[in-house]
Amino acid sequence: MQSLFSRGPRPPEVETEPTWQRVIRRATLNGPDYPSRRIARRMTFFALLGASAVFGGMCGLMLIYSINLPQMTDLARYRPSTTTELLDVHGRVFGSFALERRVVVPYAEFPPMLREAIISIEDKSFESNWGVNLVRAVEAAYRDLHEDQRAQGASTITMQLARNLFLSSEKTYGRKLQEIFLSMQIERRFTKQQIFELYANQIYLGRGTYGFEAGSEYYFSKHVRDLTLPEAALLAALPKGPEYYSPVRYPERALKRRNLVLSEMLQDGKITQAQADAAKNAPLGLHLEAPANSVAPYFVEEVRRQLEKEYGVEEVHGAGLRVYTTLDLGLQEVANKAVLDGTASYERREGWKGNLRNVVLSGMDLDSYKSPDWTQEVVKGSYVHGVVTQVTAKRVVVKLGNQQAVLGPEDWAWTQNVDGDSFLRTGDIVYVEVEGSRPDGTLRASLQQDSGAQASLMAMDNATGEVVAMVGGRDFALSQFNRATQAERQAGSSFKPYVYTTAFEAGAKPTDIIVDGPTTFPTPSGPYTPHNYEKNYVGAMTLTNAFAESRNIPALKLAYKYGIRKVIETAHRFGVTSDIPAFLPVAIGAADITLFEQVGSYSVFPNDGIRIEPHYIRRVTQANGLPLDEKPPQINEVISVETAREMMQLLQTVVRGGTATAAAQLNHPLGGKTGTTNNYTDAWFIGFSPSVTCGTWIGFDNRQSLGDKETGARAALPIWMEFMRAAIADKPNEAFATGGAPKKTLNVQGSQLGEAAPPAKPVVPKTPGGQAVSVDKPDAKKAAAPSKFVEPKSFWVSKPPPPGSAAKKTSGSSGAKQSSEPQSFWVSRPNGTR
Repeated sequence: MQSLFSRGPRPPEVETEPTWQRVIRRATLNGPDYPSRRIARRMTFFALLGASAVFGGMCGLMLIYSINLPQMTDLARYRPSTTTELLDVHGRVFGSFALERRVVVPYAEFPPMLREAIISIEDKSFESNWGVNLVRAVEAAYRDLHEDQRAQGASTITMQLARNLFLSSEKTYGRKLQEIFLSMQIERRFTKQQIFELYANQIYLGRGTYGFEAGSEYYFSKHVRDLTLPEAALLAALPKGPEYYSPVRYPERALKRRNLVLSEMLQDGKITQAQADAAKNAPLGLHLEAPANSVAPYFVEEVRRQLEKEYGVEEVHGAGLRVYTTLDLGLQEVANKAVLDGTASYERREGWKGNLRNVVLSGMDLDSYKSPDWTQEVVKGSYVHGVVTQVTAKRVVVKLGNQQAVLGPEDWAWTQNVDGDSFLRTGDIVYVEVEGSRPDGTLRASLQQDSGAQASLMAMDNATGEVVAMVGGRDFALSQFNRATQAERQAGSSFKPYVYTTAFEAGAKPTDIIVDGPTTFPTPSGPYTPHNYEKNYVGAMTLTNAFAESRNIPALKLAYKYGIRKVIETAHRFGVTSDIPAFLPVAIGAADITLFEQVGSYSVFPNDGIRIEPHYIRRVTQANGLPLDEKPPQINEVISVETAREMMQLLQTVVRGGTATAAAQLNHPLGGKTGTTNNYTDAWFIGFSPSVTCGTWIGFDNRQSLGDKETGARAALPIWMEFMRAAIADKPNEAFATGGAPKKTLNVQGSQLGEAAPPAKPVVPKTPGGQAVSVDKPDAKKAAAPSKFVEPKSFWVSKPPPPGSAAKKTSGSSGAKQSSEPQSFWVSRPNGTR
């Protein structure tokens, strides 16, 4: 029988082969019985060669794409950019700085509901995979490279984390391979909880927010631990496309995506059908957080400048600092309202001026118009710009962002217009005050006017120098120029305390008599004949009464007698850093000074002559709680206790019976000074209680007139009173130090100045920008020689004459240095300041 292994007739030479050779040949499929052996060998060789090439290529790619990958030790030390928070004196957060708005929280803070929602929609196998889902990774890579927009994302949660932390957003196979390599390393080094925590604190959720805690605070104004099921589902829906599914810009898309998340959770058995149905029927429920820094934007900007100067931009905006500021949030809110109410009252006094900008006539679309004001929350008491969308005789509808306000005749009665359509048109941009809500959901509002008038306010704690409130203008969204720190305006009669201080240091007394009468000062350019605001003269009067009634002639006589240069030196010693020309009219306010300088200077009087530099920051700590270097405020003695208390007598009489008698209704120890410039371009009131110094200013940026009789007492004092009413509310028993009382003791960050303190070398004060000024020690006995002009004789009475005797008269030095000011200076001299 033929062998089963035979393949047909065998050649003769095969018949003679030994049996063992034939067995080996057959076992190796060799020999003439197998003619395809060479083809099989070659195929096997080339297959093995190809497999080796592929393996080598993969090893090479792994080496190429992994050689520059971050080490896992870098991830272990990774600290994401976090938000720097600003806290007020009571520990309340009111502002922040951030390159990326992020609040880092631990894994335990993320509720199970949110974790399950994220896993259901982003990575169902997260708990069991090794960082890569090969099927989804290949699919994602293909779609990333062949579609215009990212369709699949980065697959697993671990891959998303790797991409967001370390890789670019370019769509290449190389980048996808790097994601895979990184994900595998991350999975080997970290637990699933650690990976999820990193992801949940890093992922972008739109509107500048990073991480689910920051997203929860922004979209729902609550912590992530307090989220409801529909809220958690909405946040979990955002990582795929934060802008495309934005619930703010595209609520319908966001709703569909949220419901898809709920369906996935139901499919995975994470929620019941009843829970899913209830959540799907719920609205988005957005409660957007108020924009950061909206309560005290001008103050926040000052803090930002100082922090960046001291610590650098990156540290301030990304290191998660905690900045403990001097701001009192409650007083700041009062200050905001006082400035807005005060300017609104001024606008109404001036009457309706119209000249409204119209959106339609400007070629803009009425539906798409957005006012910068609308970024802020519209609540009761807000002053907001809106656009008129409907107008009839008795009804005007105004669009305020996503809300509408309805105005009736009573809301515009002050304009003296009976019918709304007689002075308003569709598309007009109007200014309104929100006064509440109506039953139909619309807002109640009254028509106001914004003709461009601006106002500012600054208040500081006398004992510490801490700025407790600051308002730099009516609307930060429209103008970031800080009129409290940056605007140099003519001071008017609010400059006179420097004149009287100079006189008292030279030996004058509050009870001294001076003549308020017609006076002419000879100058190189001709005679200078000033006059009082009231255009009359009252004759002999005490310095106290002259100051209280803000008489110009006595102030000019004092400045001339003791030297205008000496007066300017006194102002600089108080902290005024503005460049002041040595012209006599400076004595009645022809000098440009900032409100910041004035408030800091006036605090010297209730502080018994001690000046503490106004400052905004108490301390700064790092994210781990360790403090950064602190710089104590600059403190120096400006005037003696005796001079300070003599000036206090004058400043209190301004409130008791002078130009600011309206403030007496507060029934509290107060002092201060009004200021009004020529042509009513600036109105001031700077005043204080024993604990707080506050200054207010109102005017136009272009220096146009506020209007006839708009003095400091009429325009600025009401703003000051509204603020001070709140500032002194919890201090009913405070009082100013009297003549025989011990010197006031001040404690500032461990530094102490008082009667028992050793004399300290005065610290040179600086402007907010850091420019140093002179602080010469006052000489209370030596009077400076007049710096210019020849003083007309017989107008100065140095002491009250004894009964029955004639007043003793003195004259200035006949050798006074003559003025060298420009000949044209006196042409525009301020004569009617107050």
